[in-house]
Amino acid sequence: MKIILIQDVKSLGKKGDIVEVNQGYARNFVLPKKLGVEATPENLNDLKLKNQNDEKIAAENLAEAERIKADLADKKVTVEMKVGANGKTFGSVSSKEVAELIKKQLGYDIDKKKIVISEPVKALGGYNVKIKLHQKVTAEIMLDVVEQK
Repeated sequence: MKIILIQDVKSLGKKGDIVEVNQGYARNFVLPKKLGVEATPENLNDLKLKNQNDEKIAAENLAEAERIKADLADKKVTVEMKVGANGKTFGSVSSKEVAELIKKQLGYDIDKKKIVISEPVKALGGYNVKIKLHQKVTAEIMLDVVEQK
């Protein structure tokens, strides 16, 4: 019996896969637990339409990420920090603070989990900060740390 999986099943496959299983296994396990549906022509067509829609949405997300990357290409954000006698800052700049600075200064709402700071920001100067906008798209922005007056 052919089944279209609705959820990932460890021994069978991933969501959206079409698998061949025994009738008893399908009737007693897969169908009652709503892990899959029978592969009727109607369900196969629904799966095809859903896959096309998912591909369209993924392409739109990629295009949006590319657009944001182009907008952020030459931008920089500035943060003011208290500085000690030797030029070291009190504390460091976190990804959460960078996300807030980007939202306040540039107007982009970027999740702090997508911001990658390669080295701790504990001194004055400029730092390159990477932003993972998409699996295939990573933007860079300049973080300028200046002394608070």
